[in-house]
Amino acid sequence: MAVPMTRKGYEALKAELDRLRKVDRPQNIQDIAEAREHGDLRENAEFKAAKERQQFIDTRMSELEHKLGDAQVIESGTGPSETVVFGTTVRLLDVESEEQKTYTLVGQEEADLKNGSISVQSPIGRALIGHRVGDVVQVNRPAGMIEYEIQKIFPGVTTCLQPYPF
Repeated sequence: MAVPMTRKGYEALKAELDRLRKVDRPQNIQDIAEAREHGDLRENAEFKAAKERQQFIDTRMSELEHKLGDAQVIESGTGPSETVVFGTTVRLLDVESEEQKTYTLVGQEEADLKNGSISVQSPIGRALIGHRVGDVVQVNRPAGMIEYEIQKIFPGVTTCLQPYPF
């Protein structure tokens, strides 16, 4: 199943995988070899820690390979978008509090609310998709219903790229 992802999110996962393969794992293998030289492995805390780290690195590499293999990179365009789609940045007005918020709709793997990136699968993301400037959308959240007016839509999707080649 293809997982939508921005180019930025894709590149960040790819860079992490490359770092794990080229830096972290080789260093960990060296750490294991050095710990073995210290004698009895049953009582060797350095060896145990290095083996646990190796398991973490291998698991994370496998996760990243699956995520990148399932990724469908969607490039953001530079022209205006009339509707909210994956990759767009949207400026919203909370109708009740009149507070402005700006969100970029991204894939689930790269969502980071602190940095203004929300998943298209989140309640707000799902509510915004397909709407236009001036539309008022209702978002059902645990604290109750909230309404946002879409004030501005920044550039959106133009192309889809192939998944990560393994």
